[in-house]
Amino acid sequence: MSTPLSVGFLGLGAMGAPMALTLARAGFPVRGFDVSPRAGEVVGEALELLPDPRDAAAGADVVVVMVATGAQLHDVLFGERGIADALGPDTVLLVMATVGPQALESCAQGLEGRGVRVVDAPVSGGTARAATGDLLVMVGGAVEDVDAVRPLLDAMAGNAPVVGPRVGDGQRFKVVNQLLCGVHIAVAGEALALADSMGLDAAQCLEVLSTGAATSFMFEDRGPRMLQGDQAEVRSALDIFVKDMGLVTDAARAVDQPVPLASAAEQLYVRGRREGHGRHDDSVVFDVLRSR
Repeated sequence: MSTPLSVGFLGLGAMGAPMALTLARAGFPVRGFDVSPRAGEVVGEALELLPDPRDAAAGADVVVVMVATGAQLHDVLFGERGIADALGPDTVLLVMATVGPQALESCAQGLEGRGVRVVDAPVSGGTARAATGDLLVMVGGAVEDVDAVRPLLDAMAGNAPVVGPRVGDGQRFKVVNQLLCGVHIAVAGEALALADSMGLDAAQCLEVLSTGAATSFMFEDRGPRMLQGDQAEVRSALDIFVKDMGLVTDAARAVDQPVPLASAAEQLYVRGRREGHGRHDDSVVFDVLRSR
C-alpha cells in the first residue's frame, strides 16, 4: 500500500477541527495549528498539535487552510509567522476556507515562483457533516493538483466535484452557494416572524410548512433553533453570514450582476451584528425581525 499523504492542518475551529479529526481517523498523519489554545481540548491526542504554523506546514505533502476570512488567509501565508517559506516545491496548498475569489487569487499570485501548487476547495455542510466526512466540497484547480489531494477530499466529503480548472472557481461556486443559503435563512426567519406577528403558532407553521412546497433545508434546519431563542446552540455564527453575504455582493458587483435578494439579506445580517448578535447562531435573524 502507498504511504498516506502527510497533512499540515491550519485552522482548527468549528469546522476545521472535525475535518482534521476525520482525516486522522482515515489514517492520514496530521499536524495541526490554531491560534486558540482551546483547540487542544477539541482534538485531544488524535493529531499532533504544534505551537507554530510553520512547524505544522513544514515537510507536509498537503497543507490545509481552514480560516474565516481572506485577511486571515493572507496572514497565514505571508504574515509574521507566515508559512509561505515553509512550503516545499511540491507542496499542495489546499484552501478549504470561504474567502472569495479575489482573496484566493491574490494569495496564489503571491506564491508564484515557489513551485507551490494550490487547490481551491471551499466546503458546505456544517459541523455535523464535517464530523462524518460528508461535506460538499467545491473544487477548483488544475487536474493534476486536484488528483494529488483527491484522497483527502474523498475522506472529508460525500461529494467533491471539480467545478472549474482555475484556482478561484471553487470560491465562485461557493459564492453562489452562500447566496442561496443566506437568502434561505433570512426568508425562513421572515416567514416565522410574520406567522408570530399574525398570532399564529410559529412552531405549528414550521411543522406544517416543512411538509409542503414552501420548505427548504434552511427552513427545516434553522427553524427549530429560531424558536429556541436564546437557548439555541451556536452552530453557525451570524458573523459568518455578514462576511459571506459581503463576498456575494462583492462578487456580483465585479461582474455587474444585480443581486437584490442577496443585498437585502446582507443588510439583515449586518443589522443583527449591529444589535449585538454577531456571535449568536444565525437563526437569531428571527428575533431580529420580531424586535419591535
